[in-house]
Amino acid sequence: MRAVLTAVSDRYEAGLVTAIERSRELVVARRCADLADLLAAASAGLARVALVSGELRELDRSALDHLARAGVAVGAGVAVVGVHGPADEVSETRLRQLGLDVVVAADADTEALEGACVAVLQTAAADAPVADADWVPGSAEAEPDGVGRAEGRVVAVWGPTGAPGRTTVAVTVAAELAASGTPTLLVDADTYGGCVAQTLSLLDEAPGLAAAVRAAEHGTLDVAALARLAPEVTPGLRVLTGLPTAERWPEIGAAALERVLTLARQVTAVTVVDCGFSLEDDEELSYDTLAPRRNAPTLTALSLADTVLAVGAGEPIGLQRLVRGLRALGALPCPDPVVVVNRVRAEAVGWHPERRIRDALQRFAGVRSPYLVPDDRSALDAALLSGRTLTEEAPGSPARLALAELAGSLAPAGDPVSRRERRARRRWVAGPV
Repeated sequence: MRAVLTAVSDRYEAGLVTAIERSRELVVARRCADLADLLAAASAGLARVALVSGELRELDRSALDHLARAGVAVGAGVAVVGVHGPADEVSETRLRQLGLDVVVAADADTEALEGACVAVLQTAAADAPVADADWVPGSAEAEPDGVGRAEGRVVAVWGPTGAPGRTTVAVTVAAELAASGTPTLLVDADTYGGCVAQTLSLLDEAPGLAAAVRAAEHGTLDVAALARLAPEVTPGLRVLTGLPTAERWPEIGAAALERVLTLARQVTAVTVVDCGFSLEDDEELSYDTLAPRRNAPTLTALSLADTVLAVGAGEPIGLQRLVRGLRALGALPCPDPVVVVNRVRAEAVGWHPERRIRDALQRFAGVRSPYLVPDDRSALDAALLSGRTLTEEAPGSPARLALAELAGSLAPAGDPVSRRERRARRRWVAGPV
């Protein structure tokens, strides 16, 4: 017998429970009155399956993520079957947008309910992490039919502390991709000091990533809504601006951000994510599955990425931080990074700076072919002053030419990383629950 939890509208709870009671495969472990009751029962490991209706108050992607990780300590998470009213297409759509693959009507018969529970458990087993892997923020995600089929690519731009030029690289690479004819979305996911809006002279009060995450959290974000929140700033380049103030970082939840980036693959061919610097897993907070975690957006973006750009500054301290950062990055479940050294100049490292930097990175980090971006302060200052990309402001700049070469290597070619591989990465990175 498979034990199930129910948390459904009282309008059709009785009929649903009656249908379950007729089953030889299912038994009701608890009829939960609200979300808090459901989460408590799931955390206690009372069941592996929950039947949840779209009318349940405060049901969002974070709650589903909690259910997916609840009870892991006693065996496994809780798989969720969505329940909608008969012929209620609005409720069904919301449940699917929340990330539920398996949904049934409230008047479903016993056989249909058994089939739904088996299907959702099989899906959970197929997506289960490998041995010794931990659950990841946002792992409750399961895209509805049609989502993620023709996928674009995600490029995460990361760099260690010290302002090595992450935003400059992210903005210029995105602009170069768009200029070459590749539809591109630039996402500012830096929870410490995002400045894409300021760099491009956009209103930072305008809805951006926070609005998209909020819509994803409540199951109302789709491709069209995401496109509206990310307007074109130049032909082919959409921008999803970041937080206007750093103290609003708790608004960016990992599960909802994962949904945003999943939908972004359908909006454009390439999504470039400007990440924060910190790779710490907030281990103490990870024991509280509902606590916000400031570094979760960066870890989520890295785990979802098809390509990671690791940006360091071309001077002694910046290179030391880059080498240490690459070691930390190597411990995460993300692709091997493409190393980019920014602001390369002889004044900082001596004659023949390119050769010196290559030798140092090969010796201390095993990096053989980094991309080196010459320092061009005057061109970058002019671009920032005008609120334009380096591509528009100074097309002949040595820095722009180097970043254009990097962007050319990122143009879509071949198949992106499989969804299953990305899920395995995400679950590895979470830490204990």
